[in-house]
Amino acid sequence: MLQPQTLVNARLYPNLDAVIQDALRSLLQEKPQIRVELALYRYQTEDISLAKAAHLAGLSFDSFKALLVQRGIQPHLGPSDEQDARQEIAALDQILPD
Repeated sequence: MLQPQTLVNARLYPNLDAVIQDALRSLLQEKPQIRVELALYRYQTEDISLAKAAHLAGLSFDSFKALLVQRGIQPHLGPSDEQDARQEIAALDQILPD
């Protein structure tokens, strides 16, 4: 089995963290359901906005909200303060086309 350090030794990556980050990025692209589950977990445990969680999951805002309801998770709608509002706007700007 290939060891991550071998990729560093071959100078394909600068360090183990870079190998791990690239591997995780590839995993999340290859298996979209993991992205969804990770977004659900982070939404419940890290107090991220619904918009950011939807973006992480690769789903629309409405689709992610429906998934929350389907899973019995109460959506937290609306920002709790000005900083949260700005973060939601920034997340939506990344999702919505110009």
